[in-house]
Amino acid sequence: MDDVTPSIGRGERWKNYRLHSGDLAADERYESSATIADLFRTALLKDGWLPLIHGDHATWLVELVKRAPLPEALDTGAIDLIHANHFFVMPFVERMRERRRIPVVLDTHDIQARQYELRNRAGFSIPPHVRYNSMLAIELAWIERADLCIHLNSEEYATFGQLLPQSRHELIYPSIAPVAPRPNGDRAIFVAGDNAANYISVRWFLKYIMPHVPEMSISIFGDIADGVKRRDRPLYEKHRNLFRGRIADIDSAYADAAFILLPTREGHGLSIKTVEALSSGLPVIATSKAFRGMEIDPSRLRNVCIANDANEFAAAMVKCRATSERNDPLASDTRALYEERYSLEGFARRLGDVACKLMVNDPCTPLDAGYRKPATGASTDPARRHSPAD
Repeated sequence: MDDVTPSIGRGERWKNYRLHSGDLAADERYESSATIADLFRTALLKDGWLPLIHGDHATWLVELVKRAPLPEALDTGAIDLIHANHFFVMPFVERMRERRRIPVVLDTHDIQARQYELRNRAGFSIPPHVRYNSMLAIELAWIERADLCIHLNSEEYATFGQLLPQSRHELIYPSIAPVAPRPNGDRAIFVAGDNAANYISVRWFLKYIMPHVPEMSISIFGDIADGVKRRDRPLYEKHRNLFRGRIADIDSAYADAAFILLPTREGHGLSIKTVEALSSGLPVIATSKAFRGMEIDPSRLRNVCIANDANEFAAAMVKCRATSERNDPLASDTRALYEERYSLEGFARRLGDVACKLMVNDPCTPLDAGYRKPATGASTDPARRHSPAD
């Protein structure tokens, strides 16, 4: 868990995690996190929180994970491969393989230092502000401990190849479940989570595009509503009728869509919302930034309109609304691209290939003499979970 929680497995962040990770296939689940007690009984305030108030998210997250204990029931002797999903979980991974070498695949998810820099631009920190290169150095130092780096877009793949030439790198485009719009949708939709890049994009849309299309039916889904309300309350109040808030079922966001808006102004790494839009097969109006890292020319997709100027974007929306002809989404260019590059089957096959090669070329080492197999297995009931930090 990338946050301080009341105790391991308890608190709102854990509830939210379980709510959104229930579809992940797993035979056993284990949970661990830094806890509120760690703020006072360890050096987390000095080593993590103090850098954080100066904007150093990289140090904060690494220090958090350093204090997350290995679950007592976790049998590291039964692990043949570790798939880590961020650089800052590597301190936890290193403890998992203290007694034996276990090959590690790490997803980089773009250069996180860029994301933290964006977060600092839209948030609050005190001088002296951390520098981008300082956060990047921390990120790279942990990434290079992995045996294989998985990159989710072409820009990321090229960048990390230059930054860490001695590491092994693979490009595997991510997959998401396709969304299924209903026929005869009547509105434009925009889906966004609450982060700095999305706030900048939504703000541009509301301030410079909406005045040209004031009567159009538009729905903005996701907790970006909270982000706009927090950062610019007058702007939120002016357009509050457009915000629909967080939704549990993503298909319901696309159910009544006639076309999809991607007014992306900021962001790094491949956009999952763009992949989601491709999977719908609906017409898409987007800035070129929305297709970053995909190695495609979106202007060649017949149901995509690229508009980087606010006036052009609004004009494309008016034109799309006026189009009476509705083609079959499943036969669209964007849906075909999704099936070719971003399907679950393709992702699983590619990841399986590189993982198998890694286990053959870099096999586990035998356990050391001091290892003892845990006597208990994993539990999904937090009340039955045991940990030194509970």
